[in-house]
Amino acid sequence: MDIRYSNHPEDAKGYTTEEQRKHFLAETIFFGDDVVLTYSHQDRVVFGGAMPVAKKLSLEAGKEFGTTFFLERRELGLINIGGLGRMTLDGTVYEMGKGDGAYVGMGTKVVTFESVSASDPAKFYLLSSPAHQSHPTVKIELSKANPKKLGAAETSNARTIYQYVHPAVCKSCQLVMGMTILEKGSVWNTMPCHTHDRRMEVYLYFDMAA
Repeated sequence: MDIRYSNHPEDAKGYTTEEQRKHFLAETIFFGDDVVLTYSHQDRVVFGGAMPVAKKLSLEAGKEFGTTFFLERRELGLINIGGLGRMTLDGTVYEMGKGDGAYVGMGTKVVTFESVSASDPAKFYLLSSPAHQSHPTVKIELSKANPKKLGAAETSNARTIYQYVHPAVCKSCQLVMGMTILEKGSVWNTMPCHTHDRRMEVYLYFDMAA
């Protein structure tokens, strides 16, 4: 598990391009038949990806957590951005197509992922934060996410944010998660650069033309 420490904004102003990438960019999210995770000291968030190809993958607790299983004191949000897959939570199987997401509550002991086809593997993007109580696990299809239109064509950021883990959709302790789809001709979501006082943010960019 990759560990990322907190960075003071005044210090970050002096970083070179290489230092910015080292501290703020996670280059590998998906790797075949592996779970790749990064642990951030910002809000103790864990993010990464599970990409099962030929075998079933398990979400295991790291020594950094001091727990016997991953979700003993954490909650989890996830979205499949790859091919058709399956998620199994304490024996309950969920079929997960592209764009399907889920909120998994604290206390879920066994979390596994698998793909239906090795030639078109599922890619489960994972986001986890500490939790203080257990909320019900919910599968969230794109059609059930809460859409919110923002931006404008004039500023090249017309987009729809589909809120998956959000009070309008399901309960969570502190985790919020969504997926942004840009309108044709728009090119960004994060600009102008900004921060939030209540929560840190992790962005995954995918399905981008080379």
